[in-house]
Amino acid sequence: MRTILEVEHLTKEYSMGKNNKQTVLDDISMSVKEGEFISVMGPSGSGKSTLLYSISGMDKAVSGKINFCKTELGAMSEDELAKIRLHKMGFIFQQSNLLKNLNLLDNILLSAYLAKKESREQIRQRGQKLMELTGISELAENAVTQASGGQLQRAAICRTLINQPDILFGDEPTGALNSKATE
Repeated sequence: MRTILEVEHLTKEYSMGKNNKQTVLDDISMSVKEGEFISVMGPSGSGKSTLLYSISGMDKAVSGKINFCKTELGAMSEDELAKIRLHKMGFIFQQSNLLKNLNLLDNILLSAYLAKKESREQIRQRGQKLMELTGISELAENAVTQASGGQLQRAAICRTLINQPDILFGDEPTGALNSKATE
């Protein structure tokens, strides 16, 4: 299996006021191979989300290297990082972060429309299929305010999968789901 993510000596600090820094990630090294499933566990505040945001290029580290598919994320511009995240990465956030002015299906389809990899009809069909697989197809036209927290999280999972990412990051992706939906 090929390595798709390589993290070397990653360090992340937060400024806690004048001359006071807190190290959240200290010299982290890891690799992820294609098809591999990795869980990061720890108590609240231990740096799990910070690690995910850093290795996905959404946040900058103080030091270290992050190579995604042999491309160094730290050397990329914000526009280049945005393109990689749109086309190659998927991120399921703790909160669903859906746009309130779009219905659930349109929230799912939006990033695929922006990626422009396929026709709008192909994208719509894949979005509807993802909604079927997650048990929310009957909510396609519902507003964000017309769905439960678990239903919104399933829509967010569909949104993350719509572009068929090479890597999927999940920050407590099933926290809002019941045990049946989690499976």
